[in-house]
Amino acid sequence: MSNAPTFPDIDLPHLADVPLPDLAEVGLRQPDPAPLPDVPAAVRAALDAEASRFDLAGGASVAVAVGSRGIADIDVVARTAVDWLKARGLAPFIVPGMGSHGGGAAEGQAEVLAQLGVTGETMGCPVRATMQTTQYGRIDGGFACHFDANAAGADGVLIIARVKAHTSFDRPVESGLTKMLAVGLGKAEGARQVHMAGPRGLAETLPRLAARVIERAPLCAGLALVETAGKRLHHIEAVAPQDFAAADERLLKIAKAAMARLPFARLDGLIVEQVGKDVSGAGIDPAVSGRTDIRGVANPAEPFIHKIAALGLTDRTGGNGIGVGMADFIPRALAEALDLKAMYMNAVTATILEKAFIPIILPDERSCIRGLVATCWADGPPRIAQIRSSARLDRIRVTAPLLEELRSRDLLLDERPLAPLRFDGDRLARIGRR
Repeated sequence: MSNAPTFPDIDLPHLADVPLPDLAEVGLRQPDPAPLPDVPAAVRAALDAEASRFDLAGGASVAVAVGSRGIADIDVVARTAVDWLKARGLAPFIVPGMGSHGGGAAEGQAEVLAQLGVTGETMGCPVRATMQTTQYGRIDGGFACHFDANAAGADGVLIIARVKAHTSFDRPVESGLTKMLAVGLGKAEGARQVHMAGPRGLAETLPRLAARVIERAPLCAGLALVETAGKRLHHIEAVAPQDFAAADERLLKIAKAAMARLPFARLDGLIVEQVGKDVSGAGIDPAVSGRTDIRGVANPAEPFIHKIAALGLTDRTGGNGIGVGMADFIPRALAEALDLKAMYMNAVTATILEKAFIPIILPDERSCIRGLVATCWADGPPRIAQIRSSARLDRIRVTAPLLEELRSRDLLLDERPLAPLRFDGDRLARIGRR
């Protein structure tokens, strides 16, 4: 039985008369740290630096944990790590480290990895997915510490995780190796333990659970990855388990400095071509949308965006449309592409439900954009931008007021003339396509 919903066509006739503004496509200046010239060489060099941590008996099993995020070159990183372990006479296998993603099912998690290019065939080793966990007792507060059963039963564990800003809270350690231990490899039960107390669980319960895992699990090391704003790997570092938190804190500063941003304090409207878990854990990064939308957690002071229209899902999100709840309009095609089980499992496990709420559904993308323009309260020429996703901000489209602002601040790498929005039928032309 399909987990996708169906919706009627809701036609609002007065939207047909809403004029759409002209937009100009521009190249936007973003932070530009140098990407790694040779990712496999960087992985090998990082692992070589911590090689003594893998001094295991010949044929010893090593679980290589890979998450569900769309990390740049994750298949290359994972395969290189597997080959490095094999060269040392070890027997690696892949385990999914993604909490409750993939619909909270082992098969779903294996499928998420396959969409990232991580399969038994591409990795040259088995992929062992399970939702079963080994318990490492309880921590202060009574929370049970869960750890992937296959990883717990291995002779060693290598964690692969991207260090980045979290989508809903700001603190010294956010997403990275530490979170992978408590949430990713904690599977659905571990994720629930962290999230059941809301933001406090992320700030307090998560590090305590990670510390317990470090005490009990057969961890060898972690590979910490940092990306550029253009979604290329900038830094790879092997980290000893006892140093996970310190490395997460240190590398988070590098990651935040490299983040792409929309350089506007206020927008009347934002058109987002794609939403997805591979874009952001929140589907649309709150640092870009300005919408954390968690009760008790303040939204960022900037940017303030009055209306958001989300047009589609990424292929790799697998129907998990977390983030549509931060939009005001979505087209019927997006709504009917949602895998409600995957989305609801994610939202309920995280105990943050708002991002799974379904906004106003209009028949097509043209109607959604007209709805955005009609309701954005602009008191003059509207300040509207179009982006590919919250992770792809190197090229955007902007209306005339925003174009002038970018020119005055020397933020343009190039620009095309203002032009009417183009549609193929009722589908908006994507950025980069003339």
